[in-house]
Amino acid sequence: MQVFEIIIALVLAGAGLAALSRRIGTPYPAMVALAGAGLALVPGTPMLVLDPELALALFVAPVLLDAAFDASPRDLRANWRTVAGLAIGAVGLTITAIAVVVRLLVPDMPWAVAVALGAIVAPPDAAAATAVLRQLRPPYRLLVILEGESLFNDASALLVYRLAVGAALAGALSPASAIPLLLVVTVGSVVLGLALSLVIVPFISRIHDVAIAVVVQFCGTFAVWMLAERLHLSGILTVVAFAMASARRAASVTPASVRVPSYVVWEFAVFVLNVLAFVLVGFQLKAIIGRVDTPTLLEYGGVAGAVCLATILSRLAWVWGAAAFSRWLCRPDPDGTAGLRDPVSLSRRAATVVGWCGMRGIVTLAAALALPASFPHRDLLLFTAFSVVLGTLAVQGMTLRPLMNALRLEDDGAVGREVRLARVETLRASIAATRDEPGDEMTGLLHRRYEVLLRRAQADLAGTAGAPDRRDGRAFDVGTGVVRKAIAAARRRLIALRADGTIGDAAFQRVEQELDWEELNFQPLTSGNDSERSP
Repeated sequence: MQVFEIIIALVLAGAGLAALSRRIGTPYPAMVALAGAGLALVPGTPMLVLDPELALALFVAPVLLDAAFDASPRDLRANWRTVAGLAIGAVGLTITAIAVVVRLLVPDMPWAVAVALGAIVAPPDAAAATAVLRQLRPPYRLLVILEGESLFNDASALLVYRLAVGAALAGALSPASAIPLLLVVTVGSVVLGLALSLVIVPFISRIHDVAIAVVVQFCGTFAVWMLAERLHLSGILTVVAFAMASARRAASVTPASVRVPSYVVWEFAVFVLNVLAFVLVGFQLKAIIGRVDTPTLLEYGGVAGAVCLATILSRLAWVWGAAAFSRWLCRPDPDGTAGLRDPVSLSRRAATVVGWCGMRGIVTLAAALALPASFPHRDLLLFTAFSVVLGTLAVQGMTLRPLMNALRLEDDGAVGREVRLARVETLRASIAATRDEPGDEMTGLLHRRYEVLLRRAQADLAGTAGAPDRRDGRAFDVGTGVVRKAIAAARRRLIALRADGTIGDAAFQRVEQELDWEELNFQPLTSGNDSERSP
């Protein structure tokens, strides 16, 4: 009961810390990390050990699905070189640098254990960075790069992590056998994720009860992860492929009455999982501090500090080096003609921001907690992993806002333009769908309403008026299926705009949310006279 009371109190404290972090402009994981570290120093707190096999599935699967569901394939394709470079090159450099540093400081540590530590701390947590960046409205490409990186660097790092842990426990693993295994796991995981989306999404779409639908969504996420693990594939890659494929299908089959509340529940769940991860690590650190003497603890601190410094510098080195190389390829020819054009090359200021957004978070904590109890140097690895998370969140997370203000990187308005275009196109579709309806008074009123909204949206798209007031979308007392038909036409047009690449997922989600609320506003008025369920 004492543990439960402490967890409830810390979740509540986490909510307060998150509110405080928004006011001062720091990532809320940084505040929660400090609370978790303080927990290890509080006398009388109990010691709690989480089942290692549960850690990754519990903390990573829902968080990863939530991030991948919102990812934009169009924007990821446009920035694939930068994202792939970070997810593979930066992760590889970080793992190598950390393994070398740790071996120099702890010579008796096997290489496999050192590589496992490198893989644990290699993947940054994009949520910590974007929590701050979204408030500062940077260029949209920076958000795409950081969020896209977070989807795939987790997979690359944890694939190496699994191989290193297996090698440390069972013996050496040769590159000749590891490379084919990585290829099989990668391809198999993607295929499995895509196949499962074909089965699970249609099943969930038939559920119109919100509570049951959300429960099935969560259970489905864990089922995808567990099935991949049982087949010795990558749970992370499978969940990412499943989520991205599901997002494309769910838009046309999920009712707004289910989608809106389920998004709120998922946001709450991700927040609670982040808080619980830091709380559990605090419990683990308390046990470690109780087991080791002061000289050993000081040694752990020295190793953790060196690893944290290597983690920050290796990422900066990769991002600056890759960006400089890309700009060098785009340099003008000696005769003055333009060089090779690279539309995704990062400027010096953008590269500095991307390089500094290397805060570690829940994936690092979950991977450390997932180490088997008998793993060599487990206490050192867990202490170091949490220290790196705390250090990067404190140093990088709390200085990100001043850095962005100093570099003056501003939003280029790309998403806003796509949102305005999508509003115009969806309103045109609504008008076209209702133009030939029987001409009663309320249908005419609805039709005039859409025409007014269209004129405002067109003016906004042309830059001659302010943003349309969405309060004009309040429900009219319409008892026919005209509203439903208009919104359905708008949805079809919105989905088509995303499918052909006219707009990205960021604009799609904003306009989809507007249509969802419009549908929910009308739903109570139309449901009494129409026995059909809303689409």
